[in-house]
Amino acid sequence: MNEVKETGRIEAFSDGVFAVGITLLVLDIKVPTLPLINPRISLIHELAVQWPVYAAFITSFLTILVMWINHHRIFGLIRRSDDGFLVLNGMLLLIVTVVPFSTSLVAAYIVSPGARTAVLVYAGTCEVLALCFNGLWRYASKDGRLLARDHDALVAHGITKSYRHGPLMYVIAFALGLVNAMAGIGMCLALAVFFTIPPAKHVAKHTSRTV
Repeated sequence: MNEVKETGRIEAFSDGVFAVGITLLVLDIKVPTLPLINPRISLIHELAVQWPVYAAFITSFLTILVMWINHHRIFGLIRRSDDGFLVLNGMLLLIVTVVPFSTSLVAAYIVSPGARTAVLVYAGTCEVLALCFNGLWRYASKDGRLLARDHDALVAHGITKSYRHGPLMYVIAFALGLVNAMAGIGMCLALAVFFTIPPAKHVAKHTSRTV
């Protein structure tokens, strides 16, 4: 007899928050207005000068996307919930809603004297996001607390092991941001790309990379 899955409402609500967060990112990309007093300024130029916005958008889109993918995957193993799990999932979603703000901050200040502060806020947001995700999974998987009763313990252990690196990597990105803002945001972008790469085929089907 199949075990009843009790997390349908949690997944539906979480999917909605992820969708809103990832959609809000595009609002920073504006349609340029060409100045009439200087017709030599081209639309291509005005589009090009928005490169910080594009870079911040791609970085944050990939970060939220990989979070959603892994959220979906772990819920393939999670069957039950309790009050503690609901709070931890809510904290994760809280930080997801902050990502558009930190993205806007980086896009606005990456080429200004405030670049270092903006990047530190962004890397710090990613770090908290990674910690919240790790906390959510570890709470659910501890002694198989909320997992399916017939779950594969080796698969669950593999997921736990693969999730250890994200928080440390974002600490490195934060440290780089203290030294050089462009290096810090570059590290965040590199991590966003890295974590979207599917795991090797020999890895268990539920195991994946995550921030």
